[in-house]
Amino acid sequence: MTQGPVGIRCPDHASAGGKTAAPKRAARTASRSLSAYGPYVTFTLIGINVALFVLELATGGQLNGTGSWIYEKGVLFATSPFFPGQGVAEGEWWRLISAAFLHYGLIHLGMNMLVLWFIGPPLEEYFGHGRYLLVYLVSGLAGSAGALIWSPNALTVGASGAIWGIMGAALVLEARKIWVFGGQAMGLVIFNLAITFVIPGISIGGHVGGLVGGGLCALAFSSFRGSPVLATLSMAAVGIASVGLAVAQVA
Repeated sequence: MTQGPVGIRCPDHASAGGKTAAPKRAARTASRSLSAYGPYVTFTLIGINVALFVLELATGGQLNGTGSWIYEKGVLFATSPFFPGQGVAEGEWWRLISAAFLHYGLIHLGMNMLVLWFIGPPLEEYFGHGRYLLVYLVSGLAGSAGALIWSPNALTVGASGAIWGIMGAALVLEARKIWVFGGQAMGLVIFNLAITFVIPGISIGGHVGGLVGGGLCALAFSSFRGSPVLATLSMAAVGIASVGLAVAQVA
């Protein structure tokens, strides 16, 4: 405070020669942030997964996620006696990504979408909408590659590989002091890994593959963040490598 002829005044008024100083405002840089647009990629992915399950039911599928032509043409496997002449080994490579949008029943679907709802938005905010979608899809491919390596003839579906990719990305980012999950990524991964290996019927290869794929995407992005094109190409390369591993596995 400054002592003046008419009493004590604050420094801003004193330096303004008695005139009222204009309020100071922090400069802001315009950006397309989640505060303005929301995590619409996460919500869209949830909508697609739910819509496909409803479509399966509408086309004769059962509540356990099987029985429809969508399941028959989308489930992941190399070869299977249940679907002779079909599978990734027969050139049906779309199964590497289609399986990531199908689920074995309402509980499987609901649990995966609930997890995606909670952990997706922080990563979408960090990566941006487009690259976050790329992480999700690449992680889905990496999860499918892992599933084929671990159990090539198992009938595998689920968004778990892509969701594990989000956790893997968060783990790598937090290891580099980028706190997308507030420092909780390691605990989240360890807890879910324990569940993966303890509960029977879970695709271990799918979860581990997705974890590795998402982690590599985050490593590529954070390493080349100064060059957006190079960062994006490096992330896409992880997906290409995943497809290559799947091809080598079923060849």
